[in-house]
Amino acid sequence: MRRRIHAFYSGRVHGVGFRAAAEEAAGEHSLVGWVRNLPDGRVEVIAEGEEAALERFLDALQCGAMKRFIERIELTWSNASEAFDRFEIRYS
Repeated sequence: MRRRIHAFYSGRVHGVGFRAAAEEAAGEHSLVGWVRNLPDGRVEVIAEGEEAALERFLDALQCGAMKRFIERIELTWSNASEAFDRFEIRYS
C-alpha cells in the first residue's frame, strides 16, 4: 500500500545539506514528493511511496549524517495522494 508522510524537522537543518540528503534518500527508495526550507528554520518534507520504503527513508535521515542536526521531528502518516511523479527540492 502506498502511503504518505508529512514531516517537519527542527534543529540546525538549514545550510547543512539536509534538503540534498533528503532528495538523495528519496531517490534511493523510489519515493516522490518534495522537501523545502521554511522561514522559521524548519525543513518540511512530503514523501509518498511504499510504507517500508518510507520507513527506510526516515531512518536514513534520522540515523545518517543529518542526525546530529535534528532536534525534533513532527511526523504524520496518511494515504498517498498520487499527486507527484518525482521528488524535488522546492525553493518557495
